[in-house]
Amino acid sequence: MVDEEEYEFGHRREKERDASRVEAFSDAVIAIVLTLMAVDLLQLSPQRPEGQELPDALFHEWPAYLAFVITFVIVGQVWLTHHNMWRYVVKVDQLLLVLNLLLLLFVAAIPFAASLLADNLRGTVADQRLTAALYVGTVLGEALFFNLSWWWARRRRLLDPGLDPRLARAVARRFLLGPLLYVVAFGISFVDPVLSLAAYFLLTGLYLVRGPGDLPSSRPAPA
Repeated sequence: MVDEEEYEFGHRREKERDASRVEAFSDAVIAIVLTLMAVDLLQLSPQRPEGQELPDALFHEWPAYLAFVITFVIVGQVWLTHHNMWRYVVKVDQLLLVLNLLLLLFVAAIPFAASLLADNLRGTVADQRLTAALYVGTVLGEALFFNLSWWWARRRRLLDPGLDPRLARAVARRFLLGPLLYVVAFGISFVDPVLSLAAYFLLTGLYLVRGPGDLPSSRPAPA
């Protein structure tokens, strides 16, 4: 009987430890993505032909700077959402690990899609539409795997038992809103690629506003 209790305790502790390891690993991947973006930014020093003023040279590189800003906001929003979600995950299973890895796959691909987009924003209309569609499709992928991860964690009871079911449903509805809006941005990319990026930038901003499942605002200490 004692051996069985020790096994159950050790098994439970291992699952809790795995949840912390998954979050730490995900944080590391996102941090590396942001670091690579910063390194790429160092390569964007504008080339100035003889006689060209610096403001003109900087303006010439606007697609690269726009892609960097939008991508930084997107990856930052991914980190915020991932951090808030995994505060509630206390156990993991194999499929949740796979879903999280697929989520990180799309996150890691975002800088590549951004670079491709920046290089083609001044290209042909067909190239603009294709690269914008690839970019929005990449961020749509990470949004879908957020939804799948939360759905599976709820289904398999991998969340904190003390989590209010109403809050869990509210988080699910908020996660679902993202892919629906991103599909709209994806459709706009075939009409006006730059407008689709602006729309996605605004949509991402919605997740920066505190909603269900986010950390509460700090309160001043009582006097």
